[in-house]
Amino acid sequence: MSTRRLPPPAVRPLPAPPRRIWPIIGPGVVAAGVGLSSGEFILWPYIASQAGLVFLWGAVVGVVTQWFINMEIERYTLATGETAITGFNRYWRHWGAVLVGLTYAANLWPGWTTSSATMLSYVFGGDPTVIAVGLLLLIGAILTLAPVVYTALERLLFVKVALIGGFFVLAVILAIKASSWRELPDAVTHIGQFPSELGVAVLMGALAYAGAGGGQNLCQSNWIRDKGFGMGHYVPRLVSPVTGKKDDAAVGTSTGYVFVPEGENMDRWKRWWRFANIEQAITFGATTIITIVLASLLAHSTLFGTEGLANNVGFVEAEGEVLKAQVGNWFGVLFWLIGGFSLFSAAAGIVDYTSRLAADVLKSTYLRNSTYPESRLYFWLVWGLVAIGIGILALGLDQPLVLLIVSACVAGMMMFVYSGLLLYLNRKALPNPLKVRGLRAVVLVWAVGLFGVLSVLTIRQQIDLHF
Repeated sequence: MSTRRLPPPAVRPLPAPPRRIWPIIGPGVVAAGVGLSSGEFILWPYIASQAGLVFLWGAVVGVVTQWFINMEIERYTLATGETAITGFNRYWRHWGAVLVGLTYAANLWPGWTTSSATMLSYVFGGDPTVIAVGLLLLIGAILTLAPVVYTALERLLFVKVALIGGFFVLAVILAIKASSWRELPDAVTHIGQFPSELGVAVLMGALAYAGAGGGQNLCQSNWIRDKGFGMGHYVPRLVSPVTGKKDDAAVGTSTGYVFVPEGENMDRWKRWWRFANIEQAITFGATTIITIVLASLLAHSTLFGTEGLANNVGFVEAEGEVLKAQVGNWFGVLFWLIGGFSLFSAAAGIVDYTSRLAADVLKSTYLRNSTYPESRLYFWLVWGLVAIGIGILALGLDQPLVLLIVSACVAGMMMFVYSGLLLYLNRKALPNPLKVRGLRAVVLVWAVGLFGVLSVLTIRQQIDLHF
C-alpha cells in the first residue's frame, strides 16, 4: 500500500465476524434499494415496451458484472477500513475528486425526484414541480436529522424492497399475461443481440443502471464500513451533526487499518469474505434481477405493440392507465404509488451516496488534518444538492428520458475508469493472500472492456447525431 500521499494505516487484529449472516444483512439491500429506480421503473420497462424481452439477457450481464465490481470494492474496505476511493488517492491524489465530479455530473439533475413527483401527481393531482421541491426538502431532513445516517437509509430501503416485492406478487397473479411469460425465453435465445432501433445510448444506460451504477457502486465501501464489516469496525459511523452522538474519533485524521494476514486473522477473513459475497449475491444480485424481469414482463403485458407511445417517462402514466383498465382502478393507483415511493427512496439514496463520496474525499485527502468533522461536511453537501435541485426546478427545467440516459452514460464511463483502478488497487495495495486473482480479475478486465467500448460507441453516436 502506497504511503507517499497518505499516512500508513495502523495495524490491528481483524474483528471476528458474526456467527450467522443475518446481523450483517443490509448493505446489499441498500444497494438494491437505491438501484431499483430509473433503470427498473423506466429504462428496462421502456425497452420491453419497445423491443420486447430480447434484451433482458443484458440485465443479467449488467447485474452479475456489477456484483463482481461491488465485491472488489468491498474487498479493499474489508481489508483496510478505507473506502476504495481513498485507496485510489494513495496512488494519485486527485482520483477521488475526478470520480466525485463525475458522480455529481450524473446526479445534479433531480430526475429521480421529479419522476417520483410526476407519478404521485397521477394519484393526488397537483403541480409535480411543487411536489418535487417538497420531496427534496424531505430528503434533506431525513439524511441530516437521523442520528445515524446509514441506519435511517437502511430502514427506508428495507421498506421499499418489501413493498416492491409485495406489488410484484400481485402483478404476477393479476396483471402479467401468459403471452408475456411465453416471450420470456427470448431473453435467453437472443443472447448477444441488441435491439438496434433503440440506440446505443439507451442500451448503455440500461446496462449501467442494471442494479446500481456509477458512483453508487463506489459507495458500497462507505455502507459496509458503517455496518461494521471487517476492518471497517474501527471506523466511526457517519452521524447527524444535529441529532447524532458526537464521536471524537471522527474528528481526527482519516486513515485506515490493516491486519497481519496469518493465523486467526486469515480464518476470520475467509468467513468475512464468504458472508459478504453471500449477502451481496442474495440481497443485491437476486433481488435486482428478479425485479427487472418482473417490471419488464409487466410493461410487455401492458404496452408492447402500442403505437405512438411517447419516448419519455410519460409511458409510465400509460402503463398505469392500462393496469387500471385490465385489473382495476386500485391496481393502477397502487402501481403509481409504489413507483413514486420507489423513486423517492432512490433519490434519497442518490443524495446520500453523492454526498458521502464527496465528504469522504474532502476529509481523507484535502482536509485530513482539519478538525472539521466529516459528518458536518456531509450535512452541507446534502443541503447543497437539495438547493441545486430546487434551483433547477425553479428555473423551469425538467429531466426527460434523454437526460436520464445521459446520466446513465456518465455512470458507464465512470465504471470503465474505476474497474481498471480496482484491478490495480487490489493487486498492488493488498498483501498476497488477499489480492484479487483468477476469475475475479478476469471479470474486472471484462468490465473495463465492456464499459469502455460502450462509452466510445455512445460518444460516437452523439457526435453523429449533433454534428
